[in-house]
Amino acid sequence: MKYSITWVGIDDHKRELVVAVLRDSSETPEVSQVPNEDRALKRWIRNLVRGSGGGEIRLCYEAGPNGFALRRRLESFGPVICEVVAPSLTPRRPGERVKTDRRDAGKLVKLFRAGELTEIGIPSLQEEAARDLTRLRHLVTREKVRKQHHILRLLTRRGFFHAGMNWTRRHREWIQTLPWTEGADQMAFEELWSGLEELESRQRRLDQALAQLAAEESRALMVAVLRCFYGIDTVAAVSLVTEIFQIERFPSPRRLMSYLGTTSSVSQTGSREARGPVTKAGNCYARWMLVQIAWQYRKPCHVRPKLRQRREGQPVWAIEIAERARIRLHLRFRRLSARGKPTQKVVMAVARELIGFIWEAMWEVRRHETMAGRAA
Repeated sequence: MKYSITWVGIDDHKRELVVAVLRDSSETPEVSQVPNEDRALKRWIRNLVRGSGGGEIRLCYEAGPNGFALRRRLESFGPVICEVVAPSLTPRRPGERVKTDRRDAGKLVKLFRAGELTEIGIPSLQEEAARDLTRLRHLVTREKVRKQHHILRLLTRRGFFHAGMNWTRRHREWIQTLPWTEGADQMAFEELWSGLEELESRQRRLDQALAQLAAEESRALMVAVLRCFYGIDTVAAVSLVTEIFQIERFPSPRRLMSYLGTTSSVSQTGSREARGPVTKAGNCYARWMLVQIAWQYRKPCHVRPKLRQRREGQPVWAIEIAERARIRLHLRFRRLSARGKPTQKVVMAVARELIGFIWEAMWEVRRHETMAGRAA
């Protein structure tokens, strides 16, 4: 006997869910509202199972305020399959000017049944927690930079200028010796400075936490291999591993480049094709980290003691991939700059090629882990 599939689209909110259900070949979804509470969701799932006649039940919702916890809850309440789809890739009609939760749920379930939605990778609870920790470190770093800029603007407005590099040890000592003639200025500076010290303290604590994440067995080899690359320290390696988290999702380097938003946008009409700036789609945290790493290849990339120390005891194949990346990316940076390309474009091009080397290294790690598992 062939069972039909029950399709469900969910427009989720913090306190309630607007659900649209399509059964068999029906074109008009049944739309209702369910409180976002365990008891109400269990009862709703039981009713879905009872009305499915033993068929498959497939649910979907766009990634949003409920994260992946809603998916885990729904699948724990009954025999259903729940997918989280990318909201930025959901087709939209540009002419529509009416938007309601009921309309959104109805459109979502129709697109879901038609196969027009793109499912996103679902991390495990441990992977999600590690990723949130790395993102918190990223946010603290941004706040620290903003606080530094605030302090520098205050000094500039009061006529204080430093001749050397900012935020070096000498620069900090110079700031501490500045004479403040107004009590209000002194108070403002002390508040800003204490805020900066607090942020730097938080950053150090988070760096220690990320070092502990890097030492965990599930990601220790992956982090160690990425640390063999020039410009990638522990924080950068952990950030990339937690953001990508499943390299198996990307069968080719171009798929990973597209996921990280570093590929060019394309506009093609008839025989005319124009390539625009990078899409900046997908994971913005990993893309920001890759751009920061790409800037390191602007200057001659010598193997200094810190890099040599990170490579000690690592597999020969990992060092070989990292060496190819070091030579290739610095040469690429120099050649593109010599051709007069804007520096921002050069950095993005280098970051895009760096993704290819990172993809290769991460796949090699998975291959060696698989071989070790079979041998055991």
